[in-house]
Amino acid sequence: MQPGNITSSYLARYQHLTGGAAEPGGTPLPVTGAQRRFLLARRLDPAGRPVLVPLFFAFPAGAVDAERLRAAAGHLAALHPALRTRTLVRRGVPLQVPGVPAGHVERVRPRPGESARDALLRALAEWPADGPPLRFFLADDASADGGAREVLAVVLDHTACDEQSLGLITAGLSDAYRDGLGPQDVPADVAADGTAAYADAVHRQLAAEERASRPEALAYWEKRLAGLRGRAAPDGGGTGTGGRTGTALRRIPVAGDGARSTAFPVLLDACAGAARALHGADSVPVLGYPWGGRPLGAAPVLGCFLNTVVHPADDTGVAERASAWWDDLDRADTPFDEVVHAARRAGAPWSGRLDGLLTFEDLGRRPPLRLGDATGREVHFDGRPLQAPFAVSVSYGSDLLVRMAWDRSAVPDHRAEAAFASLTSTLTGSLTSSLSEALDTRAAQPVPTP
Repeated sequence: MQPGNITSSYLARYQHLTGGAAEPGGTPLPVTGAQRRFLLARRLDPAGRPVLVPLFFAFPAGAVDAERLRAAAGHLAALHPALRTRTLVRRGVPLQVPGVPAGHVERVRPRPGESARDALLRALAEWPADGPPLRFFLADDASADGGAREVLAVVLDHTACDEQSLGLITAGLSDAYRDGLGPQDVPADVAADGTAAYADAVHRQLAAEERASRPEALAYWEKRLAGLRGRAAPDGGGTGTGGRTGTALRRIPVAGDGARSTAFPVLLDACAGAARALHGADSVPVLGYPWGGRPLGAAPVLGCFLNTVVHPADDTGVAERASAWWDDLDRADTPFDEVVHAARRAGAPWSGRLDGLLTFEDLGRRPPLRLGDATGREVHFDGRPLQAPFAVSVSYGSDLLVRMAWDRSAVPDHRAEAAFASLTSTLTGSLTSSLSEALDTRAAQPVPTP
């Protein structure tokens, strides 16, 4: 092991705690760097709330059989260990412990004056930490054309999923629901193989993170983040304590093949401009974006195998920023907490709090959710607590669906709306024309999985 880095120290403590200790259900597994960060975020949250990943789907009224869905969810949990583990901290060491597969389906009934959206968001806000990482909430709703429908929220604790996992879940759930399968339909040897594959992937991920925490990688991040400067106080706002959220949405057409190798750097550059507009031209805000995939040699298991990569939103040229982004990707496995320490060693006045978030999903990787004869139509319900003053979510399908949410206690509406207009204008101009002059020539190479 490499001495002196966070991952090595964590693994040493994990091995000391679990070495030779047989437990019912097997030895607890370590957590990945991303899982460690999400567990810390939960402990620091005043309400102890986990970071959740919800998807909302509209179905015709009465189309969803709750019991059949519960069985299908249990089937998925029996196949995928990440969906039947619970995370805990034992003697200061975060762990994930396997449990019994179970499906959780709850019908949420709106209170007087509540919409289905409000009722579902309330259910998410009341999410108890104990229980399965994958849960389903159903609420009756009236559609925009006045007809009846029901909305299904498919919700995961972020410690159990990343973008690749979402596609595994919609595909697996559709198949299990169609065939009427439950947890009892997973043979013991198949479940054991799944557990072994998941454990192998977790250990490979930690080995990759340990390699990415070597002194040369940390020196890179020290230099990269040395120029961070604090953000300006917002106009008439507070400090971002989790108030009401404002939202904006726009669809942007993508010309040609819409190559992913050019789309993401342009998105990141546009978000950097929005961050400077929101936080002040003299600041260098800190953006975070999830990036990752399964470690080399690992099976394509469901779970959380990503990292939050840090991006300083400086005002250098587009080509220079794109080139720096490619260099960042070479060190994208360095755990977030290690990067924070590196920035502090460089003298940057950064606490580790992000000034903005960018998430990007390729919808081509997520099969539609089909329950019986009905296919769910994805709908978007904003209004959940944010992990940063503003967050941009981009879904990449036949076009770009760009959504921005902001914490009104940290960002005034007029400034957020102006930043969103600038962001979407930049994207419209960039993604509907050739990017060859705007990006470094390395941007023509295939991009790793975000």
